[in-house]
This record gives sequence, structure tokens and C-alpha cells, in this order.
Amino acid sequence: MKIKTGDRIFFLGIGGIGMSALARYAKNQGAWVSGYDRTASEITDELLAEGIPVIFEDEPELLPDQLDLVVVTPAIPTDSQLLTKVKKLDISLLKRSQLLGALSESEFTIAIAGTHGKTSITALTAWLLHQAGIKVTAFIGGIAKNFNSNLVLCDNPHVLIVEADEFDRSFLYLRADMAVISAIEADHLDIYGDASLLQDAFQEFADRIPENGFLVLQEDQKLDCAAHLVRYGFSEASAVRAQNVVVTPEGQQFELVFPDDSKISAMLPLAGNHNLNNALAAVSLAWINLVTPEMIVAGLATFKGIKRRFDVRVNQKYFYVDDYAHHPTEINACLQAVRSLFPKKKITAIFQPHLYSRTRDFMLDFARSLEAVDELILLDIYPARERPIAEVSSEKLLHLIDLADKQLIKKEQLLEWIDQKRPEVLVTMGAGDIDRFVKPLEKMIAQW
Repeated sequence: MKIKTGDRIFFLGIGGIGMSALARYAKNQGAWVSGYDRTASEITDELLAEGIPVIFEDEPELLPDQLDLVVVTPAIPTDSQLLTKVKKLDISLLKRSQLLGALSESEFTIAIAGTHGKTSITALTAWLLHQAGIKVTAFIGGIAKNFNSNLVLCDNPHVLIVEADEFDRSFLYLRADMAVISAIEADHLDIYGDASLLQDAFQEFADRIPENGFLVLQEDQKLDCAAHLVRYGFSEASAVRAQNVVVTPEGQQFELVFPDDSKISAMLPLAGNHNLNNALAAVSLAWINLVTPEMIVAGLATFKGIKRRFDVRVNQKYFYVDDYAHHPTEINACLQAVRSLFPKKKITAIFQPHLYSRTRDFMLDFARSLEAVDELILLDIYPARERPIAEVSSEKLLHLIDLADKQLIKKEQLLEWIDQKRPEVLVTMGAGDIDRFVKPLEKMIAQW
């Protein structure tokens, strides 16, 4: 499928990070693009400034005329009046994942899958290939600081790089020539019901890679595939690995080993084992695509990271980092990185649980992971697409956390509380609307 000049496309949920990238791509291809989102945000403000009309009322009469395609995100409720009207009209309707899948049919595609690390690996892979002169188009599930965007564009790209999202089995729409699987861990049980079915979906994703293609697999993952297999990690069992790692205030120094056993010194300007692990996945893809070790090292050293992925916002007298972590494993990784930087300082964390179902499914795991901080602030659960579930609440989670210094705070009290306490090391975590506090917190902390 190709998006053509003059196509009229409407995006239901255009303010989402994935949907906004597709909308920008479609506009760049010459389509007339517009969309709807429930609330205004920094992304919708940017889309409006870029000439993409956005409406914020779920009113059927506001739907533009003569549309060729409507793209919908799973975040849109099934009882949306706009969605109901579209279904009654003779208009093509695609999920976001279906549109990405259609685009992948006509391009050489690298798909980045895994329950953790997708956005970081996608952004760094795009950066390493771009820096090496390979023409890429990339859809990134966050704002990559090197590109200052969630979309990388070029004319006549050699490679399309996409995140392969396991939610709603979306990644099974993709046709990938090369792929990464970074992690397979129980999540989205509201969709899969059982962790074994999630594993099966990842196996099906791997089976779709052609025999002459490549699967880059994190060393702890157990999958079979007909494609060429390249493992990455920290053990000698991996073809691409990091060894002799030294953590410094500037980042992580290490020795990078390639599949031919050649070695080169490298530096990643990001903290945390998880960030280095993700970097090795991107390095593996760069190696497969014939980027030289010297170019790989140069790209790693100049990678600036992604907004909301261990995103250091203030690093002066006070330290403030924001992270998208919304799963216990991601919380563990984020807090390990903070503790590696500040082993003796008091760490204060603010966490907003995301989804009632995820909070229910991992209640005890969340409790144990959050005990790694010295002081904890919990916000109410961000429901996203869900309705409340009986006996699932932030208050119940708080009671399970074995921590002396903990409390539940309403969002409207948060800024005042932080300003009074002035924590020396602050972490915000979550995938809901906690992101709306990042800039106010950054501005406030920088002035202390």
C-alpha cells in the first residue's frame, strides 16, 4: 500500500505517539490529513502548528467529507460517536497496526519487538544507520532527541524501521525482513489471558521472518526461527556483547565484541544495564547492515536518548529523571540505573499505575519493585481505555509496599508537595498523564 498525494485520511486518536507519526508521514506523502483526540496535548499542538487540523469533540457532524481512509487506535472506545459514524459509511477503516503492516509490504522493513525496550532500540537503530549514510524512514514510539521527532523521513528510503507492538497482536500485521525481539515477559494479559499465549504470539512473529532474513534475539529469550539468528547480551554465548563495563558520570564505557570476535572500545552516554542491553540490539542490526565498527562507536557516543526513557531533565544541585516505566521489570531497570548514579543518596519516586488490569495482574510485583526507593508517592491509577475494576486501586497497592516513607497523593497536590519537600533525587514513572507534570517539575526544580 502507498499513501498518495490527494488522499484524504482521518486519524481517530491522532494525539497518540504512534498515530501522530503516521499522520505526519501521510502528510509528507502528500495526503490531506486531519484527526480527532480526546484532549489537547503537546503533540496535538505541534500537529496543529504543522497544518494538520485536529478536533477535540466526539461529534459525528465534525467528521470531514469525502474521506478515503480512517485510521483508528485501540485507545478509542468502541462506543465513540465518530467511530460509529465511520462504520456506517463506505470508508476504508484500518487499525494503526494494519496501516503500518500495509506500508511494510512495499519496503525493506526492520521491525523492533519485545515487551521492553522497543522505543530505545528503534531510535538508536535509526540513528546508527542514519549516521552511516543509510537512508531510513522510522516510526518511533517516543520523541528521539537526535531527530527531535517520533518520525524520521527521507526520500526513497532504503530501510523502513518500525516498532512491532505486541498489544492486541498488532505486530502480526507486519512483514519484516529483519527483526529484534528484546524481551518476552507477561504483559497485556487483558488481551492474551495467559503468558504462554503471549509467548506463542512472539513465536508466530519470529516465524514470519523469511529464511534469508535476520532475527536479532536477546540472549535470555527462547525462540526458534528459520531466519539467520544473531544473539546479543553480556555473556560469551552472544555474538554481539558488551564486556568490561565501567559506569561513569558520563555514561558507560565498555568493550564491544562483534560476531567475528573483533573488539572495539565504546561509550554509551546513558545509565542502566537496560540501556546498554538495548544498545546491543541496535548494534547488532547496524552490524548486519554493514555499518563499520568505527561508525557504530561514533553513533553510540552521540546518541542523546528519548524523551520519557530515562530522560534526565535536571542534573545540577538536584537531580530529576523521568521515565515511561509502567511494568515492574521496567521500574526495576529504571531504579537500578538511578541507584547506580546515586548509591548513597535518598531517592524519591512518583509512580502513576497504568491500567486497572495491569495493576491487578502485577500487584505484588509492583509492590516489590517500588520498595527499591527511599520515599514513594503513588498517584491514582490512570485508566486509559479501561473502566474501574472492583478492589483494584492505588490505595490497595500502597498497603502492599513494605516501605516506611510512602503516601498516596492527588495530582492537584503534587507540585506543591514536591516544592515543599525538595527531594535531592526525584524520579517520575508511568505511562499515563503523569507526563503533563514533567515540564512544570523540570522548571520548578531547576530554580531551587
